[in-house]
Amino acid sequence: MRELHGSVPLVRFGAQFAFDAVAWTVALLLAEILRYEFDLQLINLAPLLALCAAACLVQFIAGGANHLYQGRHIYGSFSEVRALLGVVLASTIILGIPVAVAGTVVGIPRSTVFIALPMAFVLMGGVRYVKRLLVERSVVPKDDIQKALIFGAGYMGASIARRMTTDRNSPFLPVGIIDDDPRKRNLWLHDVRVVGSRASLSEAAQATGATSLVVAIAKADASLLREITDAAKAAHLKVLVLPPLEELLNGKSRLNDLRDISIEDLIGRHPVDTHVESIAGYLAGKRVLVTGAGGSIGSELCRQITKFGPSELIMLDRDETGLQSTQISILGHGLLDTKDVVLADIRDAEALKVIFAERRPEVVFHAAALKHLPMLEQYPDEAWKTNVLGTLNVLEAAQAVGVTTFVNISTDKAANPTSVLGHSKRVAEKLTAWAAQESQRAYLSVRFGNVIGSRGSMLPTFTTLIEAGGPLTITHPDVTRFFMTIPEACQLVIQAGGIGGPAEVLILDMGEPVRILDVAERMIGMSGKDIEIIYTGLRPGEKLHEELIGDHETDARPVHPKITHASISPIRPENLNKPGWDERCRQDPTNRPAQAQTAMAGTGIPL
Repeated sequence: MRELHGSVPLVRFGAQFAFDAVAWTVALLLAEILRYEFDLQLINLAPLLALCAAACLVQFIAGGANHLYQGRHIYGSFSEVRALLGVVLASTIILGIPVAVAGTVVGIPRSTVFIALPMAFVLMGGVRYVKRLLVERSVVPKDDIQKALIFGAGYMGASIARRMTTDRNSPFLPVGIIDDDPRKRNLWLHDVRVVGSRASLSEAAQATGATSLVVAIAKADASLLREITDAAKAAHLKVLVLPPLEELLNGKSRLNDLRDISIEDLIGRHPVDTHVESIAGYLAGKRVLVTGAGGSIGSELCRQITKFGPSELIMLDRDETGLQSTQISILGHGLLDTKDVVLADIRDAEALKVIFAERRPEVVFHAAALKHLPMLEQYPDEAWKTNVLGTLNVLEAAQAVGVTTFVNISTDKAANPTSVLGHSKRVAEKLTAWAAQESQRAYLSVRFGNVIGSRGSMLPTFTTLIEAGGPLTITHPDVTRFFMTIPEACQLVIQAGGIGGPAEVLILDMGEPVRILDVAERMIGMSGKDIEIIYTGLRPGEKLHEELIGDHETDARPVHPKITHASISPIRPENLNKPGWDERCRQDPTNRPAQAQTAMAGTGIPL
């Protein structure tokens, strides 16, 4: 078949233009009939036919100029309607002004074209709307299509309903919409009706035969998702969540990408909008170095930093495999033969000095650390070497080359610390505060709680234990923890460099802590397995409930209502006392929690 401009069949071009030409002809004829109050004998047919021909020609030229007949718009879409209106208005002006000036001379009333304008537009738009309805209704559902209810009758729900009803490859057929707003009762969205609220979910599922419930609420928080999941479970519905709406609308994701609701969705919080884009300009055109770039936080940090246009991103880690994974996720290859990846250990002070002197970073994000609390309780000397001396090495290398912004990534365990991990990260915060005083630059720390899905964290561990058939071990039935997502944690880290002051510790308001037992029970319920839960007791140095802000720290929020700026006292490197840690290692491990304060007292570091 011949095609116009290589993409649109000539038949479609001709059919669209023919409809529009007929619309102008009918509209102009009706305009004169109305103008002469249905007295057909007064109509001068020859000039009218000439005007119709002229209208068709102008429509052809104006429509071509606006790509109306070249397949540049989705048929019957708002974009096509806007283009159509522009073409009709242009045609009206081109024809209407000459007719208004000389119309009576040639036997055409001056108002004819202007009377025809709304009629022509309505006829053209109506034809397109009818064709769109016919096309949409011609979509035949697949044999294995799943009937689904949509939760949410807002913009997102309407968009998903339309996609499901018009996409030939959609695996879902929308049979109803659920919404708790009584004002939306019996509302119709793309031929799909609101059939009830959450309270009537079971009745709606039974009446429609639905097997799935698609949650179509933008940024639904975890508490709402838990309530929806519980209601869906009672109605024997499978809960599915959508990719981000912008991905669906931009065609980056398909309806097939709907996924089962995950435990991360159920324990996460409503993400805090930290407006990171508005203050991350300090990264543009700068040389940025990230330590621990192969880890969960470091790799995501690198991915987010690239969005802000640094002149150079230097990814440093001692884990070559982790560096390769990060490089693949950012550059699409893991060749490891480019200068953006640097293999080094932060324990090696001389190597760091050489790297910093050669690459001269201007912004540093320090994510490298040892983080497993029970492991460091057994080997506190390793915490000293990496979390304390390693941080000092990075700080001194940064000071030597004039790094202007330094962000140290800390943990909630540094607030009123009781463990080796907490004490070591507390000392790292104090060393960062010392460097800030020495340099008078933005050297600061960021503190947050457990990061959902990070390597070696609770959720992957629970998943592994459940897949192995259990038992699932929990330290205490009442233990709670704060949780945040990896992207959210990294946004806070990046924003800290823009809003934090020297020697500050920035802390994100993480909402209410989550009980670990609740998480375990939900994960077991979602697995469908009969898994035993065993309580092992709190481990040495472990808290029952974590804290984000220490006893003697202030909770000032001068910039963002969800971000605390706390001040922390510095410690000079010469005041660090390593023997205290060595002695801790040799002491009776059964008494370690009580020894934490004693061991740190030996270092001369204020707690």
